Amino acid sequence: MDDASTRIAAALDQVGPRLKSLRSLRKVSLADLAERTGISKSTLSRLETGQRRPSLELLLPLAQAYGVPLDELVGAPAVGDPRVHLKPHQVNGRTVIPLTRQAGAVQVWKIVIPTTKSKVDLKTHEGYEWMYVIAGRLRVVIGEHDLLLGPGEVAEFDTRVPHWFGSDGEAPVEVLSVLGKQGERMHVRARPKARSRDD
Repeated sequence: MDDASTRIAAALDQVGPRLKSLRSLRKVSLADLAERTGISKSTLSRLETGQRRPSLELLLPLAQAYGVPLDELVGAPAVGDPRVHLKPHQVNGRTVIPLTRQAGAVQVWKIVIPTTKSKVDLKTHEGYEWMYVIAGRLRVVIGEHDLLLGPGEVAEFDTRVPHWFGSDGEAPVEVLSVLGKQGERMHVRARPKARSRDD
């Protein structure tokens, strides 16, 4: 077996453990994943244990269900790829994926919050935060406000106000977070033109 074939075989051997780890991080059952992807529980189980070889027909729906690139599932090396490849890490049971490489005034993260009814623990810190819900329902407590946000909805707030956010407890939630550490707000350069009453 040549070097290329050896590398491919080694990468394929890691797909199962990678899938199992990802499902564990997202706290998704085999039954839930089977329902989302249309792949049987037994096939999913065999994929995770390495008893079934991964194929595009199986990996594409899994990548879509997890919201990750296909090359992340198979551990493909970056070759002249301009995309940023950053590693997720766990923070208080949440999967946090940094989308900015360097420390700076504004930081961006994708955050995946598992299906848990966490105790509201209000915190304050310097900054201004903007949160966009990608999937699921996000519970946000800001001062006296207790809100539920769905996909496509946005909240922005001064983080010096006591605040907390988490899942609604019914399903995992994925959010995009933009934080200006010194209170910087996002600058909108183009706004839609106001419509006149005659329009």
